[in-house]
Amino acid sequence: MATASWPPTPRSPRPQAPSVERAKGPSGLDKVVLREARGFSAEVHLYGGQVTSWKNDRGDELLFVSSKATFKPPKAIRGGIPICFPQFGTHGILEKHGFARNRFWAIDDNPPPFPTSTAAKAFVDLILKTSEEDLKIWPHSFEFRLRVALGPGGDLALTSRIRNTNTDGRPFSFTFAYHTYFSVSDISEVRIEGLETLDYIDCLRGKERSTEQGDAIVFESEVDKIYLDAPAKIAIIDHEKKRTFVLRKDGLPDAGKLIYHSNFLLLKNMIVDLCIQLTKNMQDFGDEEYKHMLCVEPAAVEKPITLKPGEEWKGKMDLSAVPSSYCSGQLDPNKVLQG
Repeated sequence: MATASWPPTPRSPRPQAPSVERAKGPSGLDKVVLREARGFSAEVHLYGGQVTSWKNDRGDELLFVSSKATFKPPKAIRGGIPICFPQFGTHGILEKHGFARNRFWAIDDNPPPFPTSTAAKAFVDLILKTSEEDLKIWPHSFEFRLRVALGPGGDLALTSRIRNTNTDGRPFSFTFAYHTYFSVSDISEVRIEGLETLDYIDCLRGKERSTEQGDAIVFESEVDKIYLDAPAKIAIIDHEKKRTFVLRKDGLPDAGKLIYHSNFLLLKNMIVDLCIQLTKNMQDFGDEEYKHMLCVEPAAVEKPITLKPGEEWKGKMDLSAVPSSYCSGQLDPNKVLQG
């Protein structure tokens, strides 16, 4: 008779069915928790329509949310993936980043078909419509539908559909961004690939035009550059965690901003622009937290999107986090950026 080994070999947890459930977050705010069979999860707050957590199958948090984040309206939540609409940054007359991140969204129980992957079983559909308060500051009617989907492999997809519902025949224009905060081990251990050999304008050298010579972007000193013709896929490699974030975007010609220490890097219309903003003066941002976060924002900024009544725009962001090998400071970007 065979003898049993001791201690017994632990069994792998049995996969659970994908699930979507309502829950309460900090300060009692409603949120939706998405879970996939292999243990991946994401959380979406109805306030702001904002993703505030994305975890892998080991429970590691992949998004950064400040320890001092305020979960009390009307203050925006610092971290996760805020939605910037109908204005990105200060590119307009509205408050910074618009008002969508400061509004309560509703769950859309009967959304129109979304052209997204049928593999994702854990997803939630949200909707934001024009309110009387919004009309006072931005006199246009709209419907903003957002689907947040968690794939079987842990990929996170956000799909936005914005429709002009004006009844007076007027078009409207807007700028937009997924203001994504990634959690990293330390900013000094991070590199960004996909921007190599691109032409750039160096704002610290009197807007001198040059060509990037490095293998990747690393963060060692103050940088203020505008990269031209940035690609639709970007890899963010965390040396210490041996993790690579791959960001893919569709319908978003711009690529947001990367935050480093007190420096912000803004990717605009296939362009990357680094500008400066002090984070230590932010009340909802810990003094040393800048070391552990990085923002890359798929966006439509340089050329605003214009919709006539009845027209609809769609913009999608796909995020994946995969293990990466790092040897002598060299990573094969083809293995990360292909596909």
